[in-house]
Amino acid sequence: MDRRKFLQKTSISSAGVLSGAVKLTGQEDQFKILNPRDRVPINFIIDDSTALVNLAHFGIPQFKEVFPSKYLQDWKKLPREIPDSFVLEFLGWCADKGVKGKYSMVPYPACTGWLNRFIPGWSKKELEASLEVVRKYATPNWDIHSEMISHTRVIDIKTGLPYAEASGDFMENWEWSQKKSADELGEYIAYSLQILKDVGFDCDGVTTPGGFGSRNISNLALGTKRAVADLFGHRVGHFFRDIITDPGKSVQPQVMHVENLNSGDASCSVHMIGCTGDWFGGWDGLNPGDADRFITEDGRAGRLVEVIGSEEPALLVCHWPGIYYNGEKIGFNIFKTVVNRLDQYYDNLYWMKLTDIASYWAAKEYTVIDKTPSGIQLQAPFACKDFTFTSALEMQQPMMVFDGKKESLTRVDNRSQLTTNTWAKDNGVNYYCVNLSVGLHSLGGI
Repeated sequence: MDRRKFLQKTSISSAGVLSGAVKLTGQEDQFKILNPRDRVPINFIIDDSTALVNLAHFGIPQFKEVFPSKYLQDWKKLPREIPDSFVLEFLGWCADKGVKGKYSMVPYPACTGWLNRFIPGWSKKELEASLEVVRKYATPNWDIHSEMISHTRVIDIKTGLPYAEASGDFMENWEWSQKKSADELGEYIAYSLQILKDVGFDCDGVTTPGGFGSRNISNLALGTKRAVADLFGHRVGHFFRDIITDPGKSVQPQVMHVENLNSGDASCSVHMIGCTGDWFGGWDGLNPGDADRFITEDGRAGRLVEVIGSEEPALLVCHWPGIYYNGEKIGFNIFKTVVNRLDQYYDNLYWMKLTDIASYWAAKEYTVIDKTPSGIQLQAPFACKDFTFTSALEMQQPMMVFDGKKESLTRVDNRSQLTTNTWAKDNGVNYYCVNLSVGLHSLGGI
């Protein structure tokens, strides 16, 4: 598999998927679970990012060593660094626009050096300053992922050294991961996450470089879940591995390896699926992108128009070197155009971190809703924000009770105004939006 085949029309393996319709105890006509706040979740996935290092500059010669006929560009002309000044400019613009996403921090970028130790070519002070930029300005709105360990050579986690053989069998992007067990993948993933934990990041998920685990998704999912739980204690782990650009094919997150549903300690892994190719600037600085492929100037066409129309999560995908695009910010400017067009034509989008989307889908698929003599009961094995559903039961003054604590829901004029702990009656339908904790909730009122 040559890197991540963004433009290839793909289908997703369903191995290990344990998901289905929400359990409503035979009352499907009375309750319907919607998207959070009855909006379309949207997220910007950034791959190949890290501190300081331009992964394309340092990674291309390693790819070329393995596949000499394929990587012919003059990588020495690419910037060696993506400066923190650009990171701050990008994150500041996104914060002003309400953009949320996923930002990779490759732990040992292209084998140049370690984020938790030092990177040759930059001072220890420069590395720490770069990490602090991400900790301070990215983590409020962006999930931080490892993208395996180096994104190039496979690392022997017993020695910390790259394997000596430079071949597709020992590159993270290609064959090494395809026949590994869940335990083996989990140990490798945990090694990468430990480095990020050492420098102060709390991670709920990981990103795969190129084809990593492309034919081994079930083990990848289980290994991710175990690593995230062991290192950070999170019950819902998620991973970004695949992209679907085919019209009509679902891009909903896939909930996998669900365990301990009835114990109060449920866990799962969620496969997050991108819906666009990298049409910003690519990973290698060769071909600038085109905003029209996402959404046209008139707002009538483009991949995002299709996905938003289906009301499935719209996860845009890019590579960080292409956002900087040889220092010319071409990819960044394309992204600005896309976001401005989305703002112009849509008022029903909800920028969310992947963590929150993954938790929502787990809750959506496994929360049990039932009617009781005094109202509604929700048994939630997974916590999530802004759990939104409709009910035939109207309550004038609804009150949520959980663990002995009461929370009143505020009525809003219509469903477009739904936020946490609100409800609306819109066209004869009752809408409720609440935060769920793990356990039993009662919603009642007059």
